[in-house]
Amino acid sequence: MTANTAPAKAGRREWLGLAVLALPTFVMAIDLFVLMLALPNLSSDLGATGMEQLWTMDVYGFMLAGFLVTMGTLGDRIGRRKLLMIGCSAFAVASLLCAYAWSPEVLIAARALLGIAGATLGPSTLSLIGTMFQDPKQQAAAFGIWGSVFTMGALFGPVIGGAMLTQWWWGSVFLLGVPFVIAALVLGPKFLPEFRNGQPGKPDLISVALSLAALFPIIYGIKSLARDGFSAVAVVAVVVGVVAGWAFLRRQRTISDPLLDLSLFKNNTIGTSLAGQLSYSMTGGGIMLLMMLYFQLVQGMSTLEAGLAMVPGMAGGAIGFAVGPKLANKFRPAYVISAGLLGAAITLVWMTQISADSGTTALVVGFAIIAFCGAPMAGLGTNLVVTSAPPEKMGSAGSLAQMANEFGGTLGLAVLGTIGTAVYRANVSDSLPGGLNAETADIAKDSLAGATVEAAKLSPGEADALLSPARDAFTDGVQTVATIGAVLLATMAVVVAVKLKHVLPFGAAQAPADGDLAPVAEEAH
Repeated sequence: MTANTAPAKAGRREWLGLAVLALPTFVMAIDLFVLMLALPNLSSDLGATGMEQLWTMDVYGFMLAGFLVTMGTLGDRIGRRKLLMIGCSAFAVASLLCAYAWSPEVLIAARALLGIAGATLGPSTLSLIGTMFQDPKQQAAAFGIWGSVFTMGALFGPVIGGAMLTQWWWGSVFLLGVPFVIAALVLGPKFLPEFRNGQPGKPDLISVALSLAALFPIIYGIKSLARDGFSAVAVVAVVVGVVAGWAFLRRQRTISDPLLDLSLFKNNTIGTSLAGQLSYSMTGGGIMLLMMLYFQLVQGMSTLEAGLAMVPGMAGGAIGFAVGPKLANKFRPAYVISAGLLGAAITLVWMTQISADSGTTALVVGFAIIAFCGAPMAGLGTNLVVTSAPPEKMGSAGSLAQMANEFGGTLGLAVLGTIGTAVYRANVSDSLPGGLNAETADIAKDSLAGATVEAAKLSPGEADALLSPARDAFTDGVQTVATIGAVLLATMAVVVAVKLKHVLPFGAAQAPADGDLAPVAEEAH
């Protein structure tokens, strides 16, 4: 395509195809969140130990993140629609196994299969959108719809799942997504095009093994550090993963058919967009964790109430995904994204003023604003990553975009969650009331959750004397994390504005000004 050749506009078939792609996208979002509701019931019915519960929760994310790069490249090689159909079939089977699992071991294995199947969905849907929609304005709108669907799945999944759990057994939540993937299997061959790399090369199994050996230990180590604090096992896991990651990258530079084409990172648009997505998802992951804890442990909300308090944020994100592409049709995407990141940073500065007595309104409203302002980074950023790659590499680019969001969220939980915990421990140590026995004091100093448990064993006056400084110390941690997030997002806003300013408004992409670059896709070619 040249600057003077207008790309073909998508028609009815492509928009119906986008509706088909929305089905597995919605399911993928549901399954990331719905298990948290069913965990207490399934643990009781299956007799799952604490460790088995953790693996039931974590193994899906481990496998999903671990296989993203592999599945993105596989889709480019065997066909993106074909991989999506395989993934939907495997997802349906794994969901049924989860729903009717008769032991914790079977459930964990089924969740692992579910994660592998889930890893096919994101890269396939994103790359197919890039293939189906060539017009920049339509392309941006399609990616915005994709992001909105994912957000709405995260919003409505737990609500629907909670309603199902009041009527049926815990396994019913896993059946929620089965009709959606079956519908995708039926409609996909009719409305989705097939695309594969004409010269796919040979799959490199050593690279696959190295990528898994890198991601699994790193994600395990980060989750362990975030959940349990410092431990030698977690640190060793991260070190092993980093070494395997170095070996993986080195191999990609030397083989003729790499699993991950590192030249994608040399593309300024792709590299900058991925960095922005990683920064935003990292900040969002850390803030969400501390908000949920603040709602429950500082403000005394129930789990359901805390979940409902996050709904305005999810709704704000969905609206932001829809508004972002419309703004990017009139203004350069760099400026739309940067303005959003700056708005999120300013909101985080405002959130540094909360206290233990502030109530929930400031955080609920603040999170909704952050989600709305950050949506262009996630939606338009994904668009820029996928469409800046050559057509035969769009699957790989889609896996990188999803990886930035998945890994960023995990990193935020670990790094920012650990910082919040460190601030709590530093500030609470000297403010606890005297007269506490050593064991109670040690537990209270470790976490606000521990202080809350210990307070329940004391008289009302003693409990208040213990919880008041503990809640203040936890709020200090929230303020610190909000400050770090504000600095990170403000910095990223400047970087995006400078590094991506060459990308024209999508509505003007067909007629670039003299001296400017052609549409984003031209840069990759």
